[in-house]
Amino acid sequence: MDHTTNHTTAKAPLNDPLDAPLLDVQDLTVDVLSRSGAAQRVVHGVSFTLHEEETLALIGESGSGKSISAMAVMGLLPATTARVGGSARHRGTDLLTLPEDQFRALRGRRIAMVFQDALSALNPTLTVGFQIAETIRAHEGVGRREARARAVELMARVRIPDPALRYRDHPHQFSGGMRQRIMIAMAVALSPDVLIADEPTTALDVTVQAQIMELLAELREETGSALLLITHDLGLAAGTADRVAIMYAGRILEQAPVQELYDRPAHPYTRGLLAAVPRLAGDTDDLTPIPGTPPGPGLLPAGCAFHPRCPDVGERCATQEPMLLPALPDPPARLVACHYPLEVSGAR
Repeated sequence: MDHTTNHTTAKAPLNDPLDAPLLDVQDLTVDVLSRSGAAQRVVHGVSFTLHEEETLALIGESGSGKSISAMAVMGLLPATTARVGGSARHRGTDLLTLPEDQFRALRGRRIAMVFQDALSALNPTLTVGFQIAETIRAHEGVGRREARARAVELMARVRIPDPALRYRDHPHQFSGGMRQRIMIAMAVALSPDVLIADEPTTALDVTVQAQIMELLAELREETGSALLLITHDLGLAAGTADRVAIMYAGRILEQAPVQELYDRPAHPYTRGLLAAVPRLAGDTDDLTPIPGTPPGPGLLPAGCAFHPRCPDVGERCATQEPMLLPALPDPPARLVACHYPLEVSGAR
């Protein structure tokens, strides 16, 4: 099914680039530690910003580093198995330098996450209503009765039918789409101003996917929060995001407003991704797969990580790693990590 045709309806950016961002991630690195203590870098200097009432889609193939970047920002990577560097400032406070008790108090209240697999994220032994209510009680210290009432309201808000009755049901008694709604209710229970949704529609059918994304958009508009959408689905991002960042091998290769990126991709990897998406009016023979496979951790080539698969590879690509820099014809909105972005995009 072709989702990319929806991108013409995506909203224009809502914020001036000079506005102070809600979330400002700069030079984020993640090293995974082995039992021997050896470090393997899986995220390489990722930077992005997120403003009020904005949706930024972080797109990449499996293993590109998008989910682990989100987990690092949320402070959910164990210190025994991962080392995180760089900065992630929420309203000026660097989350990555906070003591765990302070981060725990902020997590959920100011920045929250909707996980990919709701069945694994929810406690199977507790009712869904109790889990929502306990989120409220843990952060706000209200009584059981008030927490229960607010949990029922939240379940109604995310369109769970008969919320007062289903409050006592366990996760396995809900469909996949309804479990994801429960996860969203927990995430927005404390009205955070930054919501991270990690592949929130994985394993859901197309109709339910649309309902979940519509719900997230409505909640964002109601609360004025910002949404960081982690996805591999270009069509999903096209109909939802204000801006898009493309990740590959632990790096961001291109950032741009959604309309600009889909209409005039400047990086050859972005062009390859779009060329491989089926279209309603197209034919499977029109699809052009990207040759080869992404490099694994520890197997990154010298220079640009994408150069062994790139159809537009140049002399510098195998020896010099490109920086993520403003690119014509529309800086500073567009950033590209490519030695030859103008030639690739066809702009002059």
